[in-house]
Amino acid sequence: MSPRKSNAVLSNSFVDLMTSLAVIFILLLCASLNNAHEERQTTRNSVLAEMKSSLKEFVSGGIEVKTDPKDPLSLLILVPEDLLGFKLDRSDISPAGNAFLQVFIPKLSAVVCSPEFSKEVNSIIVEGHTDSSGTDRHNWDLSQKRSMSVVRASLNILDDGGMQGEKATFLQLLSATGRGSAEPVRDPSGSENPSVSRRVIFKLRFRSIEQMPILETVRTRRG
Repeated sequence: MSPRKSNAVLSNSFVDLMTSLAVIFILLLCASLNNAHEERQTTRNSVLAEMKSSLKEFVSGGIEVKTDPKDPLSLLILVPEDLLGFKLDRSDISPAGNAFLQVFIPKLSAVVCSPEFSKEVNSIIVEGHTDSSGTDRHNWDLSQKRSMSVVRASLNILDDGGMQGEKATFLQLLSATGRGSAEPVRDPSGSENPSVSRRVIFKLRFRSIEQMPILETVRTRRG
């Protein structure tokens, strides 16, 4: 075999080797991403089970804990307006609403801030919602003020309960937003249900694959 042909064979063999290694790497990467995605789902389902168990006493009052149909990495805790006790067109929380939060917030933080789940949760968003009566600007402002009232009350409760460690973790994750009447709740007929539309939602969002480095995920799984 001539030197030129020998070099060509070696070159082709090297290309084939590099192509094979690239294919193996891609397959391993896909497997890692798939496993990481499954782990995200498992974590979410574990928190869902814990939250349902922890908040079961509130179910009769209308609280609902469920997965977010719009986001596979989120859980929703729907709190009807009557549990928080907002008066018509007001953003201050009533004594009955404060009494509810005094029991609810420690249970929520105990799950979210636990060593098992605290590193898995990326954010806790308090969303305020109104019905469609009133102007869009007014509804947005009212819902934003109500969500901020819930955030302030929540942090005060953790303070008063001597839960400084949990408060620090909770504060890092917590934010408030007002959605106004942008997402009304509708009956099967398509008509808005105003009383159900007026609500507060605690949205728990878990870290995505991108927010958890692949190598860290692989090391954790191997360990």
